Amino acid sequence: MLQPGKAVKVTIYLSEGATHHGVPVYSSILDFLFYRGVSGATVTRGMAGFGADHHIHSQSTVEISDRLPIKIEFIETRERVDAILGRLEELSGTGLVELQETTVVKPAQVSKAARPVAPEHIRIEGKAQMMRIYLSEEDQWNDKPLYKALVEAMRANDIAGVTVYRGILGYGAHRRMHKDKPLLHPHHGSVMLSAIDTQEKLNAFLPLVDQMVSEGLVVFSDVDIIKYAYQPPDNAGAK
Repeated sequence: MLQPGKAVKVTIYLSEGATHHGVPVYSSILDFLFYRGVSGATVTRGMAGFGADHHIHSQSTVEISDRLPIKIEFIETRERVDAILGRLEELSGTGLVELQETTVVKPAQVSKAARPVAPEHIRIEGKAQMMRIYLSEEDQWNDKPLYKALVEAMRANDIAGVTVYRGILGYGAHRRMHKDKPLLHPHHGSVMLSAIDTQEKLNAFLPLVDQMVSEGLVVFSDVDIIKYAYQPPDNAGAK
């Protein structure tokens, strides 16, 4: 791993179409650097250029688009570069290899991926309440479907969960029959939202329901629950 201090920047210029034993040269060099433990390397592809043959290569020219310039760059210690330079010269063939003294101010750090934490589940039993809200699918709130806005509001207020059901037949206070006819009236059906949580949390959410639902039916029912719920890991040691 690189350390702050003096180092060498190596730049290799190639033609994209150059091959080594049937494999693109840049790919062979990248594999060589990887397996020799070089800290890191980058391959970039030029849009246009020319080389020793003095032929212009441009990506707009279909016939020679596979001969665009390729540049490989990496930074390593002088000792490691000296150890692999001979092989790099062989692999690069007619390409150009450049060495440049440089200074590493801050080396790249190896990212440590967080170890996956297996979900923990606990069994919850006891009394709770179910809140059901009956609406028309065409009801709106702030230019969006009311049922969708309610789901978002419940999620934001940490309600345990909610499900939206679409009715296929029914009527409400206006005695108007709602029938599921997706080809004729895709947004004129009835919907029901069903949410289950503790009485305290649903009662705390009810004032928001009153604000959002101007016309609809809200029903509360006592329920007995046996639920397996995700238990977040203990964050006591988190920084």
